[in-house]
Amino acid sequence: MKTLPGNLYLIPTLLGDTPPVQVLPEYNLALLRRIDVYVAEELKTARRFLRKCGYSKNFDEETTFFILNEHTPADEIISFLEPAEQGMDIGLLSEAGCPAVADPGSGLVRIAHERGIRVIPLSGPSSIIMSLMASGLNGQHFTFHGYLPVKPNERSQKLKELERDSLRNHSTQIFIETPYRNRQMLEAILSSCSNGTTLCMAINISLPDEIIVTRTVREWRSARFEVPRQPAVFLISA
Repeated sequence: MKTLPGNLYLIPTLLGDTPPVQVLPEYNLALLRRIDVYVAEELKTARRFLRKCGYSKNFDEETTFFILNEHTPADEIISFLEPAEQGMDIGLLSEAGCPAVADPGSGLVRIAHERGIRVIPLSGPSSIIMSLMASGLNGQHFTFHGYLPVKPNERSQKLKELERDSLRNHSTQIFIETPYRNRQMLEAILSSCSNGTTLCMAINISLPDEIIVTRTVREWRSARFEVPRQPAVFLISA
C-alpha cells in the first residue's frame, strides 16, 4: 500500500520577544509540538522559537532540521521534502514572521507543489500585512518591494519611481530597510518625495514598544522623530 505524503506547513514565527500565545493560534502551538521535521534559515533561532512554544522533544535525537538560506545549493533543496514523501509532516519556519514572504522558503514551497505535496499556510504575524492594516493607506492595491538600493542616488531615484507609481495607480508602496539604515531611509524619503505624499513608519510590529505613525512628508519634515534602530516597514502613498 502506497504511503500518503505528509504536508508542508508554513508556520509563522515571532517578530520579536513576544509571548507566543499573544500572536500565534493554539492550533499552531499544538502542531509545532507534534512535528519532528523542520526547515529553517538558522538552527539556533529555530530551536529557540520551538522551545518558547513548548516543544519538549530532544533536538539531537528526535528532531530533524534542514537549513535553507541564501547559501543553500538549489539542487539540495529538493531533498528536504523526502520526509514528506515518506509520510511525515514538515514545518517551514522563517527567521521572523511568515515563511516564503521576503524569505528563501518560497523555492521549497514551489517544489512541494510540483511534487504533489500539500502546502498548508497557517495564521500568524506578518509585519508587511500588519503595517498595511495599521497605516490607513490603500489596502486594496499595494506592492511590496523588499529592500531598496543602498547607494543614495539609486535609492532616491527608486523612491521617486515608487511615488510616481503610487500616484498613477492609486497604490501603496511598501518596503523595508536594515535597522541601522532606518534614519538614512527616512531622510532619503523626506528629501526625494513631495510634500503631499503620505509616509507610514511601522516599527517593532507586535512588540510592546511598537510604533506606527502616518504623516504627510511635510509633517514628517517638521516633526522631531528619533528613528530607532529596530525592524521597520515603510509605506508611501502619493
